[in-house]
Amino acid sequence: QAQVVESGGGSVQAGGSLRLSCAASGNTFSRNCMGWFRQAPGKEREAVARLYRDTGSTDYADSVKGRFTISQDNAKITVYLQMNSLKPDDSALYYCAAAPKQACVARGMVAAAFKYWGQGTQVTVSS
Repeated sequence: QAQVVESGGGSVQAGGSLRLSCAASGNTFSRNCMGWFRQAPGKEREAVARLYRDTGSTDYADSVKGRFTISQDNAKITVYLQMNSLKPDDSALYYCAAAPKQACVARGMVAAAFKYWGQGTQVTVSS
């Protein structure tokens, strides 16, 4: 079992920055793969970034490469998503998710690989 809670969303103008935080707790095995996803109204949930806690390996959606950075604190409790050069298209409800690393390796950076989800935090980017 694992629990994840997101924070840090808000409203910002295009070109601005926000940092999202995800506090993860529970069984370490269940959360050694962490991901950020987002879902805009009328659209499917899409992967944004993924982190393996043991190696620090990361992966990103093409739409955010070079602008977003996923990272973790030294205690490996909190995962961050630093979002720079934000665009109106980045507006969405952002979710943090956790999974055993094996699930991420087997299925890739897709929502179906993740078992534990937060409630989401809203990000709104105005033009």
